[in-house]
Amino acid sequence: MVLPGEDDDRPQPRGQWRARWMLAAVIGLIGAAVYTAMVVTGRGDSALLFVGVPTLLAIAVANTPTNSAYGRVTQAITLGLLATAVMWHEGFICVVLAAPLLYVTGWLVTWVVLAIRRRFRAYAFVLPLLLLSSGEGLTGDLRVNPDQAVEVVRVLPMTVDEVAATLAAGPHAATLRSPVLKALGMPVPQQVEGDGLELGDRWMFGYHGSAHGPGGHIVTEVTGRSARQVRFGFVTDTTINARWFTWNDATISWQQVDDRHTEVRLHLGYERRLDPFWYFGPIQEGLMHEGGAHLLDMLALR
Repeated sequence: MVLPGEDDDRPQPRGQWRARWMLAAVIGLIGAAVYTAMVVTGRGDSALLFVGVPTLLAIAVANTPTNSAYGRVTQAITLGLLATAVMWHEGFICVVLAAPLLYVTGWLVTWVVLAIRRRFRAYAFVLPLLLLSSGEGLTGDLRVNPDQAVEVVRVLPMTVDEVAATLAAGPHAATLRSPVLKALGMPVPQQVEGDGLELGDRWMFGYHGSAHGPGGHIVTEVTGRSARQVRFGFVTDTTINARWFTWNDATISWQQVDDRHTEVRLHLGYERRLDPFWYFGPIQEGLMHEGGAHLLDMLALR
């Protein structure tokens, strides 16, 4: 007995063999057309790329006469990732973060297609659900919680006046401590300029180009100031990160805990540009939190 999702090595009638190749070819052409349309219209950050295209690709490959549908789907997705990295100049980090979603989607769809071919048609509902969910991000109205924020909180052995003076000195390049960002090879600012907490004061964070992506810089400006809080706006962001999220604002506040300790709270607001939310939302939130912790290190608030 062949269970749902298992490959079937039984010989297929010639007519069925041709029909499956034709179906695979048609679906493959549809997938290619969808991919081309995304590139032309600039929708390469929507869920259609990360869910819809892998779904169509897996359906096409799983319908080809083969004894190793899972292997073929895995190879096709791998080649697609490599091709995307070359054509769109994606960095190592982006490919690594997107790969799990693409592989899991491909394997799930393969399992469903093979199950349907074994007459387990109850699983067919999964395919329209996946294709429906891939519409997230195609328009601004089809986005789920694109505006996100993270907070990094530290209690430091400093007085409030010492914290204010340290912040006024501005940021400096610092060694990356986050194991997650280290493992991903995440670039960090290597050229840092600026100081002050008065309205209009600017800080610049420069990134050197590397194998993980081009360089660029981020320029922030003080847009709000009170006794225990400073608010920054973002003037410029020419780094590769601007393709995946847009900065909204950043706020650093501090309050006294006792005579020798002060709580520092960093708030980072940004708009996520990658969909679907359920996958990229938590990932970007986690990476942004690690990046915020590194910013506090750069401000000598450790």
